[in-house]
Amino acid sequence: MREQKTNRLHDFVRTKGEVYVWLASMGLVIGLTMIVFLLGLILWEGVKSFWPEPVAVFELRQDAGGAMQQIAGQITKEQEKAGQATAAENAALEYQIRTANRDTYGSSYRYLDSSQIASVTYPSGLVEVERMEFGNAVGFPESVVFGKSGRTVASGSEEFAGALAKAVQDAATRRAQIEKIEKKEIGSINAEMTSLRNRERSLKSKDEKTAEEEKEIAGKVGSLQGEFEKLATRARELRGEQKNDVLVLRLASGETRTIATGDIVGYFYPNDLGFFGKLGLFFHRLVLFLIENPREANTEGGIYPAIFGTVVMTLLMSVAVMPFGIVAAIYLREYAKQGFMVRCVRIAVNNLAGVPSIVFGVFGLGFFVYLAGGTLDQLFFSETLPTPTFGTGGVLWAALTLALMTVPVVIVATEESLAAVPRGVREGSLACGASKWQTIQRVVLPAAAPGILTGLILAMARGAGEVAPLMLVGVVKLAPSLPLDGDFPFAHLERKFMHLGFHIFDLGFQSPDAEAAKPMVFATTLLLILLVVFLNLFAIIIRERLRKKYATGAF
Repeated sequence: MREQKTNRLHDFVRTKGEVYVWLASMGLVIGLTMIVFLLGLILWEGVKSFWPEPVAVFELRQDAGGAMQQIAGQITKEQEKAGQATAAENAALEYQIRTANRDTYGSSYRYLDSSQIASVTYPSGLVEVERMEFGNAVGFPESVVFGKSGRTVASGSEEFAGALAKAVQDAATRRAQIEKIEKKEIGSINAEMTSLRNRERSLKSKDEKTAEEEKEIAGKVGSLQGEFEKLATRARELRGEQKNDVLVLRLASGETRTIATGDIVGYFYPNDLGFFGKLGLFFHRLVLFLIENPREANTEGGIYPAIFGTVVMTLLMSVAVMPFGIVAAIYLREYAKQGFMVRCVRIAVNNLAGVPSIVFGVFGLGFFVYLAGGTLDQLFFSETLPTPTFGTGGVLWAALTLALMTVPVVIVATEESLAAVPRGVREGSLACGASKWQTIQRVVLPAAAPGILTGLILAMARGAGEVAPLMLVGVVKLAPSLPLDGDFPFAHLERKFMHLGFHIFDLGFQSPDAEAAKPMVFATTLLLILLVVFLNLFAIIIRERLRKKYATGAF
């Protein structure tokens, strides 16, 4: 009887355990499904934003006696209209149309009831123009007018395609010249003039300024001012030339608009493209997205500064976090006397890993920016005060703040890796006459390297995607200059920077046109995920090579 009860108890426990196993498996499957679905959605929407879609012309029904109205656009969303009876299916639908031409219609999108649409056509010859401002323009090209010569080339002539292409190319060349003059040449002059004024202010504050030095500084400033005026005049002339040539565009609604070729970034005929034409335009858009600067409140153009800033900040964070994390772990595991204090330190390190990131941002703002940065300004950049140099947010302080936030992960992973190295390996090294440090340096650390890199991978993954602390210690909506460039001293770690995570937040929640920013949000999110995966894969490859090399150890 007792054996039967025991067997029934074992069967109950086994059955109950199997239920928990199945529940855990079901939870894992649900979680993986959600992750795959989310990644699939981001991939689909991100890739779709670069694929050129045909543009339709919708003919709209009007009231009795009214003329038929036409509007061009793309259907971006189809949904059931709220409050409509579902019996008449067509009447219950409404469409979101991307009409472009925001300067004409006041918005890039418009909603249409299915009952309003009389017909939908995809006419040939419709052009979509990408502009510097106000988003894209869609319509039928009428002519190209050259301001200097007064020549007009109609769209029906054989010369039109070449004339439009040449006008746009000339405008792009002038735009590059303007950017070079304003950002490179004028920027260098401004930096030199600022340096001279800071030197003059410093000498004046120390009562060391002489008549010769004053004359020398004034002469250099006057020479630079003359060069500045010449360059500024040349830039104004080029900007004026950008408005000489115009493209005359007739909208589907019948209105005529003129677009200066200097405002045209590119153009294409969406309804006349074949598959390979669309594929070529897809890759062209993708490349421009990666290498261009943002414009139009970050909703248009590329995200190169954000990519550059994210990579630089992540690499600086990794360089900062690795030495401190590894040294702290080596001390705690190999040198510190195990006892109450060491246990308290380990508990504190584990608790730091759970502190909200915004707390680290506040600490970074107070300690790194105001205390460390303010001290550096007082000691080495007093001539620029009250304008701060290091006493404000920058990529250096952002990297150190994230390094402080992720150092517990590296410490824990390094300690576990050091503990996993067999004791016999250490004793064999010591028996051969090696010192303790030689054993750690040449035996223990190489064997623990794969686990240490695992901690670095986790730190990089978390640091690259953080946004909240960066908003306090250096990230901005639009950075005029990169942290690294060709100007001496080449590395400007005090500069503010752009970040992909903050770029996504800015587009999603701060954009003046949320609907128009959605494609950029998905594309930037996809790129951030791919960037984190690439950095992780790079570290994983190094880890696997080290693991194979030291496979005879603990691994």
